[in-house]
Amino acid sequence: MNTQIVLLVISAYFLLLFLISWFTSRKITVDTFFTGDRQSPWFLVAFGMIGASLSGVTFISVPGEVGNTNFYYFQVVLGYTLGYFTIAKVLLPLYYRLNLVSIYSYLEDRFGFWSYKTGAFFFILSRALGSSLRVYLVASVLQLILFDPLGIPFWISVLITVGLIWLYTHRGGIKTVVWTDTLQTLFMLLAVVITIFLIGKDLGIKSLGEYISSVASDPRSEIFNWDWKAGTNFFKQFVSGAFITIVMTGLDQDMMQKNLTCRTIGDAQKNMFWFTVILVIVNLLFLSLGVMLYLYAETKGVQLPTRSDELFPLLATQHFSAFAGIVFVLGITAAAYSSADSTLTALTTSFCIDFLQIEKKYAPEHRVAIRKKVHIAFTLLMFVLILAFYWLNDQSVINSVFIIAGYTYGPLLGLYSFGLFTKLKVKDQFTPLIAVLAPVTTYVISQNSEKWLLGYKFGFEALILNGALMFLGLYLFRKKD
Repeated sequence: MNTQIVLLVISAYFLLLFLISWFTSRKITVDTFFTGDRQSPWFLVAFGMIGASLSGVTFISVPGEVGNTNFYYFQVVLGYTLGYFTIAKVLLPLYYRLNLVSIYSYLEDRFGFWSYKTGAFFFILSRALGSSLRVYLVASVLQLILFDPLGIPFWISVLITVGLIWLYTHRGGIKTVVWTDTLQTLFMLLAVVITIFLIGKDLGIKSLGEYISSVASDPRSEIFNWDWKAGTNFFKQFVSGAFITIVMTGLDQDMMQKNLTCRTIGDAQKNMFWFTVILVIVNLLFLSLGVMLYLYAETKGVQLPTRSDELFPLLATQHFSAFAGIVFVLGITAAAYSSADSTLTALTTSFCIDFLQIEKKYAPEHRVAIRKKVHIAFTLLMFVLILAFYWLNDQSVINSVFIIAGYTYGPLLGLYSFGLFTKLKVKDQFTPLIAVLAPVTTYVISQNSEKWLLGYKFGFEALILNGALMFLGLYLFRKKD
């Protein structure tokens, strides 16, 4: 690909983001960064959340994973629908009734100080790791197609990447993110649709019916796996998808912070329902793109890369037309920043509200300066974590994201389940210990499950085991009165 064209496309894209940032941060208050003044239109939030949910992982890793596990990932997506329904009907009414800025404030009211801090800590841990992994994937692609030809080392390109995110979010915060995510989602989806069309055109496919037939007749489009021992078994994937959604959206400050910017609970629920419908369709599009990529590679005699994550970037940069390559660059850039910008904002919000208690301990004139320092600190943390993943990660990123979620969100699942479905109190000082023991025990069981459980292999449902162990630990350390 022409490096100058890639640089021009990315530069124009960021100019647009900075324009949105300027527009949304003209009239801001002390709390705008955290709440968006609770004036976000529900349809913008719904559409923008698509990009934040999918990120560069879906854009690159999901199509590539089709070659390894067919359409089995769609079983997880089907489980999402049950999870989002639970969020809309159970969690959102709770958050709006309590008028929360940080959703982890609920844990302090329900259990006490240490449970509250434990919940907030595990969110920060999970989001920092998961989002850094997502950005790492896209940064690696941008390094290949842009920064390597310019002679810029990886650590500098990553510093530029996170620095740009900080620049357009540091004033408007969540108010800016709601609008930039909407734009980025649009670019990402256009990139997928256009890429599928261009591949089909190159392969001689002329109608929508032929596209559908080509995908449906390919053996990689198999959706259901009924082998109970397999990690991709339907029931495991479906139930895991529901719980993954509840924890990675409903118990996640990043995703809920957008919902809480809606004017009313009705708007927030409407946002969640439409978001669910769109998300299912979009994931099916990404999986279909995966089949088209493999068909293209086989037809053109392209040797498949060792890692499935590299398939889409390889074809886009070395085999597709120049226009298709530009579409890919625009899509991958949008996918990268739609997840990272909201994550930085959410991490800053959680730390300021949950740990610094900025609203209670500091006067309004001091809050902005403190919040800016925290925002910079998390930007630097993301930079360090991306470099760490660059050296350590050696598997499909989509799998790595769910593995991290399974171990770090499990304690949150157990805490909220215990709070919502029992009336028991806990010995609050023991919550941090239980929250550490639950994922450690989950890891030991998962590593030995085939030997101990007649060949049963844990997949993403390790999250459920983790949450159940946390729930059990809280029950054992409940207050007797």
